[in-house]
Amino acid sequence: MSTSRVVFKRCGCVDPATGRRRNRRCPRLSRSGHGSWYFRCSTRDVFGRAQRVRRGGYGTRVAALLARQEFLAYSVEERTAASWTVARWLRYWLTTRTGIRPTTRLSHTGYVERFLVPHLGSVPLGQLTTRHVAEMFVRIGRDTNRSGRPHTPCTLAHIRTTLRAALNAAVRHGLIVDNPARRVELPTHARPRPVVWSRSRVAAWRATGARPPIAVWTPRQLARFLRAVRGDRLYALWWLLALRGLRRGEAAALRWTDLDLDHAELTVARARTSAGYQVHEGSPKTAAGQRTIALDRHTVKVLRAHRRRQRAERVYTGGGGQPGRDSGYVFTTAEGAPLHPQYLTRRFAKLVFATGLPPVRLHDLRHGAACLAHAAGADLKTLQHQLGHASIAITADTYTTVLPAAQRHSARATAELLLRANRTRARQKARKTKRTDP
Repeated sequence: MSTSRVVFKRCGCVDPATGRRRNRRCPRLSRSGHGSWYFRCSTRDVFGRAQRVRRGGYGTRVAALLARQEFLAYSVEERTAASWTVARWLRYWLTTRTGIRPTTRLSHTGYVERFLVPHLGSVPLGQLTTRHVAEMFVRIGRDTNRSGRPHTPCTLAHIRTTLRAALNAAVRHGLIVDNPARRVELPTHARPRPVVWSRSRVAAWRATGARPPIAVWTPRQLARFLRAVRGDRLYALWWLLALRGLRRGEAAALRWTDLDLDHAELTVARARTSAGYQVHEGSPKTAAGQRTIALDRHTVKVLRAHRRRQRAERVYTGGGGQPGRDSGYVFTTAEGAPLHPQYLTRRFAKLVFATGLPPVRLHDLRHGAACLAHAAGADLKTLQHQLGHASIAITADTYTTVLPAAQRHSARATAELLLRANRTRARQKARKTKRTDP
């Protein structure tokens, strides 16, 4: 092949008539020192796909030819890493993530398109360094989110998680030797822990409007809420979430075939989640999420009443003597259709606002259920199974906020233990003194 077809010269001069770059049409290209040399070639990447490569910026024709020979001498993995940009790899990696949950895919795609591609997308994959990644996080840290606030450490951590996963895949394919994202240090962030809506916190909230990131109601506050929503058609749902701590998607996907009210058991077999606003139904969040939960007698009574109400609604909405739709779900619309998970969040927020209670999120009912069970004497292993956690460490670290009454009981028991030890020591000392007296 003629060298004129594999190397060429071009410049960045602009044609004043058209406003476009002249590139290879510039009349001054024949002059020494004007423009730079490029090479081009066609190869196949590590996935067997044909690709055209062009590189430039060389001072002489010989330098461009040598650079082309050097590029072609690379292994197929090295050529792929040199010719693929980070943006191309990230988008390819997303197409390979076929086994992940739709919500996970949506979050990965958001981080890739919103942060990673704009900051790192033009860098060749093989040239990506830890410095590139660190500088990206510095720039992101200076930006603000949609609310006009700086991006949180949690957001930065999620961005790094996505990038590390994508680059780990590149390492497995042999495209890069090391993952440059794993050595980047980010600001540490403490995981927020649930706090109880004590009188002082409620007073501060009413005065300033400030609220803790995660807050749970006291038993009295929870009882007040449940009394206030007793007439709501989803009363059984709020009761179940508050007492047994199901996830929102698990409750939305619950079917009557998953309930054995005669034996007071509930089986969590699936979850309804939303990516964007599209609903997906599949397995629970983790393998440990598939579990059987015991029910108390009052919860069984509440669920039986809910079933009678649902059957009555079917007859009413069906009309003409024909029953309405029977979807098999425990919690449905009045017409019998399964509920959208986001509807539950909005409905719960409206009910909380109407009661005048301090605000909690729907997911905070799950925290509160764990706190209640722990305060009632449930051990961590029982809580782990009830909540469907893969690790007991998650249960111990997040969901065991002890309610004030239990804290006071623990404080009294601890103090009593110490005082009892002091009294025993004093009695022993008194007996010893008495024996030594003449």
